[in-house]
Amino acid sequence: MSGGETILIVEDERLLRLNLRDRLRREGYTVREAETGAMALDALRDEEPDLILLDYRLPDMTGIDVLRQIRELHRDTTVIFVTAYSSIGGAVEAMKLGAHDYLNKPVDHDELISTIAKALETTRLRREVRRHRDEQERLYGITNIVGSSRTIQELLVLIRKIAESAASTVLIRGESGTGKDLVAKAIHYTSERAEKPFLNITCTAIPETLLESELFGHERGAFTDAKQTKKGLLESANGGTVFLDEIGDMGLALQSKLLRFLEEKTFRRVGGNQDIRVDVRVIGATNRDLEKAVREGQFREDLYYRLKVIPIYLPSMKERSEDIPELVDHFLDQFNREFKKNTKRVTPEAMESLMRYRWPGNVRELRNVIERVMILENREELDVADLPKEIVQASEFYDEGEDVPDPGADPASTGPMVELPEGGVSLREVQRDLVRQALERTGGNQTRAARLLRISRDALRYKMKSFGL
Repeated sequence: MSGGETILIVEDERLLRLNLRDRLRREGYTVREAETGAMALDALRDEEPDLILLDYRLPDMTGIDVLRQIRELHRDTTVIFVTAYSSIGGAVEAMKLGAHDYLNKPVDHDELISTIAKALETTRLRREVRRHRDEQERLYGITNIVGSSRTIQELLVLIRKIAESAASTVLIRGESGTGKDLVAKAIHYTSERAEKPFLNITCTAIPETLLESELFGHERGAFTDAKQTKKGLLESANGGTVFLDEIGDMGLALQSKLLRFLEEKTFRRVGGNQDIRVDVRVIGATNRDLEKAVREGQFREDLYYRLKVIPIYLPSMKERSEDIPELVDHFLDQFNREFKKNTKRVTPEAMESLMRYRWPGNVRELRNVIERVMILENREELDVADLPKEIVQASEFYDEGEDVPDPGADPASTGPMVELPEGGVSLREVQRDLVRQALERTGGNQTRAARLLRISRDALRYKMKSFGL
């Protein structure tokens, strides 16, 4: 008996359709019916069935025409053709379009039930693969790279181009914590390789003597502890992607073997004498100055240029500070789901502290700070007092190149002032009025207005957005 799966019968012969419906219901299936191709397509726009029994000849179109449109609506839905007009050409065309099977009328019901059971197993497997792929894309796909800055928008365009290309080598460079692993995963899970493995290794985490075996595998008896043949990452990731983090610290001997693989697409396991060919995209990442390493003889020049066919540079947080509000919102949302909390925002004062801080650990440090605050606090709005002291204290220093006001100067001479009404006023309204006056006084020049208010230009932009100015 079935598990209650839904089957759509597309058949214009009423008596046959009713017979099929009754038999399938007895087997425990939920059955939907359609007399024409148009009716079938209308039903498919409202609901995706688990399987479709499709007649080849319908009053308004052929089953092949219907199947083509089914594939546009539901790529993974399983289809079984049922027809009295069997032909080799029709069967071949149906199979090319992804039909699971092709049965002739009159239908043998026992054969049909058996075929449906096998086809539904295929459907379950397809959906499990799709669910897994969607989950991986949600966790690691390009939507996890957050930011509206020009640098990040250009990066997103480049990632999509690389993902859609046949590029076999990519080099990602950037400071520690800028998200090199995230970009590597985004390239993989946005590409046609997404259903194949993504395997990564940190080149400094394993002794060089073992790193070669991890990459290329080894034959039984190749060394003392090699008790059986083992596939390496390159072989295991065939069709997918291998991410070599901290590739700039790889030893020269292994660099030579990696270069041979990148040039010839073949390698030998340690202790082996047979060439193995695989199709793998290799993404290397480093925070080292590779040009300097090449000059000092620590990195092979030919490998450097082989990896650098498509280079990606990831900016530090200092270079994309305007993205901090979006990143904060992204991490709040992420940790709300993870910790089952309902923190909606940070105050403008807290955001200003976050934007003024230098973030030497880059996005990773920002993420860790938000995670820490979210673990310790359980309020809808986070304030400066909730931030780590080192963040607040460091953010109190002025950015290099900004004018620091004279502590002994008359406050009235350094910026606009607001008269405090007898009945009081909200601090937010005071801040909004100060920002508005500063912009008016400087003719809308944001750099001068920020200097007048003694805040950074990025902090000013955040406040303008927050206050709707």
